[in-house]
Amino acid sequence: MESTLMKALQLIVALLILVTIHEFGHYFFARVFGIKVNRFYLFFNPWFSILKYRPDKGTLELIGWTDKDGKDRAWKTFKVGKTYPPRPDGKQTWRDTLYGLGWLPLGGYCDIAGMVDETKSSKDLASEPQPWEFRSKAVYKRFLVMVAGVLFNFILAIAIYTGIAIHWGDRVVPFSAMTEGMDFSTEFQDAGFRNGDRLLSLNGEPLDAKDYSVAWNLIQPGAKVGVLRDGRDTVNIVVTDKLLSAIVEKGNDYTPMSIRVPVVIASLMSGDPAAKAGLQKADRIVKVGNDTTPSITEFMPVLAAHKGEKLPFVIIRDGKEQTVYVAINDGGKIGIQMLSPAEIFDIEEVHYSWLSAIPRGWEIGTDRLSTYVSSLKLVFSKEGAQSVGGFGTLGSLFPDKWDWYSFWQITAFLSMYLIHI
Repeated sequence: MESTLMKALQLIVALLILVTIHEFGHYFFARVFGIKVNRFYLFFNPWFSILKYRPDKGTLELIGWTDKDGKDRAWKTFKVGKTYPPRPDGKQTWRDTLYGLGWLPLGGYCDIAGMVDETKSSKDLASEPQPWEFRSKAVYKRFLVMVAGVLFNFILAIAIYTGIAIHWGDRVVPFSAMTEGMDFSTEFQDAGFRNGDRLLSLNGEPLDAKDYSVAWNLIQPGAKVGVLRDGRDTVNIVVTDKLLSAIVEKGNDYTPMSIRVPVVIASLMSGDPAAKAGLQKADRIVKVGNDTTPSITEFMPVLAAHKGEKLPFVIIRDGKEQTVYVAINDGGKIGIQMLSPAEIFDIEEVHYSWLSAIPRGWEIGTDRLSTYVSSLKLVFSKEGAQSVGGFGTLGSLFPDKWDWYSFWQITAFLSMYLIHI
């Protein structure tokens, strides 16, 4: 329950940021072109609003609603600051807008005068156009007002990626450092990949782990992926459209590939089989009985298959192979903690200055946008629509505990995602 609430909190905060920026884009250009904005709302407000600010009255309303007679009501009304009446010359300003906070965190809206949207229909615009209405403005102005939301979402994503580059930089495992290669899903194996393949190139170009679009580009029909197989043979795999279709059907929880992690001991449990047998920290286990175990992928199933048995373990210690007999307990465990990928592989760290972070943020943002535009055809397919998911699915993107790096990465992702829905 606690993790669910944390995910929901992160999603709501992210949506608050995204909706604010998106709707402010519409509001900003409407104001630049002298168009009246009737209402500016964060989140939706069916039945009632949490807050309403009326500049023309200088009041802040807590829990406001409209009664059956069409009159505005409020639980509490507070006087806040000056009263800003409309300008005598009729020119529209920020003072002519009602600002509100709804209670339903599924979006927001900017009610622009003279514009047909979710708040009004063409019947509401039967009167003659007024100079301060959307419909009376030049075509290019109307266009900018309409696209301003996605434009501001794009700018926000670039700004977030730039901020991430400044604060955290890039920290990745280079493909060349993935010594045991990758584990691939059934769909990837059907396409010609094999567990243990080391990814080398894409369409003749070396793969860069800092390239955010690598995973997407690998599944494009016609992509030529070079892999190193069995540590000696270079194999070229040509991807067909079957792989892309199969992956789309899997939805959001699908893991297409993962790094194979060697079995290296981080610590031992005192009194458990591994410690009793004389295994030590930093030992790498490469074989159990007759089964080779180059990675955790093979190691765990072998232990489970030999519960209660005592088998020879081939380990590498100080660069030399040794054999140690270890008893596997009835739970399929030997009492060890293993090193994580970050503790085993060489991590490439890149730090950015303020000047270099801006082009990095632009690079990531435009790269993500290009990827999403390419994936539009999937969104409009039956399988793609199912995989997009709803509020709960978006919430599941966030971690169980608050982590600023993950929060900003996912918020930037959602900001880009809003551009093409």
